[in-house]
Amino acid sequence: MADTTKTSGGLTYADAGVDIDAGNALVERLKALVRATRRSGADAEIGGFGGLFDLKAAGFVDPILVAANDGVGTKLKIAIETGHHDTIGIDLVAMSVNDVVVQGAEPLFFLDYFACGKLAGDTAYEVVKGIATGCIEAGCALIGGETAEMPGMYADGDYDLAGFAVGAAERGRLLPRRDVKAGDVLLGLPSSGVHSNGYSLVRRIVARSGLSLEAPAPFEPQKTLGRALLTPTKLYVRPLIAALKATDGVKALAHITGGGLPDNLPRVLPDGFGAWIDLSVIPVPPVFGWLAAAGGVSQSEMLRTFNCGVGMVVVVAAEQAEAVEAALKAEGETPVRIGEIREIARADDPVHFEGALDLAAPAA
Repeated sequence: MADTTKTSGGLTYADAGVDIDAGNALVERLKALVRATRRSGADAEIGGFGGLFDLKAAGFVDPILVAANDGVGTKLKIAIETGHHDTIGIDLVAMSVNDVVVQGAEPLFFLDYFACGKLAGDTAYEVVKGIATGCIEAGCALIGGETAEMPGMYADGDYDLAGFAVGAAERGRLLPRRDVKAGDVLLGLPSSGVHSNGYSLVRRIVARSGLSLEAPAPFEPQKTLGRALLTPTKLYVRPLIAALKATDGVKALAHITGGGLPDNLPRVLPDGFGAWIDLSVIPVPPVFGWLAAAGGVSQSEMLRTFNCGVGMVVVVAAEQAEAVEAALKAEGETPVRIGEIREIARADDPVHFEGALDLAAPAA
């Protein structure tokens, strides 16, 4: 039998750049954060080979599972360059759970993947702390994840993230419904800012402006530009679940991510119907005015790249629009009537805009 004992001068995994003890220590630090996300159906404990969820304990009778996964794109570069890692985990959760809820499903549990070249300092802990915060706000349990230390794959200080959310809806309650029709009202739910899409363009505009990420943000001078651009993606789960339970008026939901209103709204509309949107009523956060002015970005390009102030669109039966608005407002939302559904003749032109966005650059 071969001798498997370490000989003098033999290599170890640590010599290759992977510290197993550091990974185990991180898991121990994370256990308290993970436990804080427990909910009915999951005890939110980590350390096993898989996470468990009990649908019956969560109150479901005949559920359909809905799954989504996403990352946060090059917004990570701003977190890495500024050293602010405490909110990027919220983005990670929001990008997936917001996609789950648009199917009419309640997000139940979340798993994360964190990959880096070297586990160092508190970066991974701060990221997962943000993930736990997002899970608590969304009402889903963080039941597992993976931390991968891969020297040679990532430069020092770099890391990448992926998130995976699973939710459920009772059979027959999935969205979009088939009865979307002309006259249905479009409610826009305001975004918190850029969310997690378009950051390759954002970073190009920042470079063109000549501003440091540590300089005061022109559109939010009480914060640095880096901090302002790291404003986390808004979580829409709780108000939307409340509206779905309180009324029967919600017919479809559209999460406005990459591609903006023109590309995301058609994904929930049946053939023969389009969306008419009045851009002038949309409350546009100042960050978009600065991006448009500093980058010389046209309105059409802004609409195809960013949410421009609307992070979620709710398609509502006209006769129940007030009830849905009331349910959303009761949960702290501020819905805005931005348009309506109409019949269309051309399937290749499903979203029509009227008026103009208020993209006035913030005063210097």
